Amino acid sequence: MQQRLGRLELLAKHAVEGFITGLHKSPFHGFSVEFVEHRLYNLGESTKHIDWKLYARSDKMFVKRYEEETNLRCQIVIDCSSSMRYPANSNNKLTFSAESTAALIELLKRQRDAVGISLFTDLLNLQTPARSSSAHHRMLFHKLEELLDNPHSTPQRTSAISALHEIAELTPRRSLVIIFSDMLDNSENLEQTIDALQHLRHNKHEVVVFHVLDKSTEIDFDFPNRPTRFVDLESGAELKLHPSEVKDFYVKKMSFLRKELETRCGQHSIDFIDVDISEGPIPVLSRYLIKRKKLF
Repeated sequence: MQQRLGRLELLAKHAVEGFITGLHKSPFHGFSVEFVEHRLYNLGESTKHIDWKLYARSDKMFVKRYEEETNLRCQIVIDCSSSMRYPANSNNKLTFSAESTAALIELLKRQRDAVGISLFTDLLNLQTPARSSSAHHRMLFHKLEELLDNPHSTPQRTSAISALHEIAELTPRRSLVIIFSDMLDNSENLEQTIDALQHLRHNKHEVVVFHVLDKSTEIDFDFPNRPTRFVDLESGAELKLHPSEVKDFYVKKMSFLRKELETRCGQHSIDFIDVDISEGPIPVLSRYLIKRKKLF
């Protein structure tokens, strides 16, 4: 365990050193102010925060009251279902997600921001609060190590919809919610998926979705031109066929799903990041963080 933990932390530190060199300033910022309520204006105080639109409607002066928020809280959500362990090697979608999470934890740690993680399959398996202590960071790295070192003995299905609703309810304060998932359980439930993501937005969270896929096989369906046995990692169902027989249909359906997810996320101000895991965490995160720094 110690050897794996050292490798994961070393990777995170190396990645963050690269981010800092390339970014010059942090891509993450706390939510500076948040509107709480109106209160009646008291004669003699500053008129800076009077709501003049409300005054025009009511002929009474009200002051907007804000709550200062200087630190960022981040909740990182990882889909741990069996489909995330594809391809069947050490560079699968789950490894990509865990290593990316480790790098983000290290980056937030250096900013003294609070971070927590959520792990789900068909249930919400883990929800840690967002904290900024060293002991908490060590616990998060340990949970990521357990995730990579101890695969489930039986297939684990995905229920991103119910998990995201539960995470929205269990994350009471405004946060940056970063999700790593292949979203492959929801091709027939797109509206419900968007509703679950919108639940997070309704609770005033900023939401970022990293849509993690293996481009060559899961997007381009690039398999050898010979009869092949396909196995559903979450149900165990098997199908034997020639890839060329279904390639066009599969590619079109996957392209539609990805485009629809991206479009619907955009409509709800959810940042959607298409990821090819073969690139590795550092290039993908670097590209996203540079883009984010320019936007904020």
